[in-house]
Amino acid sequence: VQFVESGGGLVQPGGSLRLSCAASGFTFSSYDMRWYRQAPGKERELVAAISSAGGSTKYADSVKGRFTISRDNAENTVYLQMNSLKPEDTAVYYCYAVRVVVFTINDYWGQGTRVTVSS
Repeated sequence: VQFVESGGGLVQPGGSLRLSCAASGFTFSSYDMRWYRQAPGKERELVAAISSAGGSTKYADSVKGRFTISRDNAENTVYLQMNSLKPEDTAVYYCYAVRVVVFTINDYWGQGTRVTVSS
């Protein structure tokens, strides 16, 4: 299993970034995908989630209306479009794949990409 995360970097407050997470080594279209983030000194938190077929999405209250999660199952890639970025969005962002089959959970983490929002 391999993830290639990209799109992080330094951006000014109010700016935008688009994170990508390209996956391989598992049946991407069978997995729900999530983006988590972890800020310095804080616990990892769920940012956004999308169902395996892309028909259902959920967001943390702190990013609703600013972030959009999407996926392209033909390209085995999940995206996170981040607009109106705030300094408090500064964190390492991780993609996460999860599938629950009966009582078995299969899950995989990406390596993370750093986002810094600062003037």
